[in-house]
Amino acid sequence: MAEQRRDERDERGGRGGAHGVPEPSGREARAAEADAWQDLVATARRTVADGLVVGTSGNVSVRVGDTVLVTPSGVPYDRLTPDDVTGVDLDGRQVLGTLVPTSELPMHLAVYRTTEAGAVVHTHAVHATAVSTLVPELPAIHYMSAALGGTVRVAPYATYGTDELAENMLRALADRSGCLLQNHGTVTYGTTLTQAYDRTAQLEWLCRLWLTASAVPGLTPTLLSPAQMASAAEKLKRYGRREG
Repeated sequence: MAEQRRDERDERGGRGGAHGVPEPSGREARAAEADAWQDLVATARRTVADGLVVGTSGNVSVRVGDTVLVTPSGVPYDRLTPDDVTGVDLDGRQVLGTLVPTSELPMHLAVYRTTEAGAVVHTHAVHATAVSTLVPELPAIHYMSAALGGTVRVAPYATYGTDELAENMLRALADRSGCLLQNHGTVTYGTTLTQAYDRTAQLEWLCRLWLTASAVPGLTPTLLSPAQMASAAEKLKRYGRREG
């Protein structure tokens, strides 16, 4: 059975020093990490179910203390199990698991190093990616842009998985919790996986809304002014709270 399990891992993500894949770290996942891994896998599967990614595109991560759990590279999310927990430290050294971490690891780690993020979601959502090819920032089509910190910027294109892409992303994320990646997709973060995912879904909806309105022949969408966006941002800070 042990040999069968190793063969299955070879097919799904690879293992063994002979192939340049990390050997087992020698550390078992702690209880909090095991629980977070289950939530991460559920969120990753949700990105597929909701049409935000196709196949193994996109990736998800969550921070537990000084460990960052990430989806592995090239493994369909519906095949991930509790034994597949994959984690690195904030320097990118693998500390959990044997599957290769996502190729977008530099982008995820850049967010954790520079913000208070607890989770990061990256997708190749269709409408958001389309918008990233058209404009330098998503026009202020709806006040919910304020929930992401303001008008959503587009990070200039760079090859996936590179430090250059991570640097471009960080500039676009300044004072924001989400951005678009030119000709690539989206990145959002939050204190929890739920919040990071909700922001991703909201960003895709905003992009779809703008594309839909812009497609009406002979008409131009009305955009919100900076003052209107600021007013919405202040109101959103109190959303869900009891007054008085």
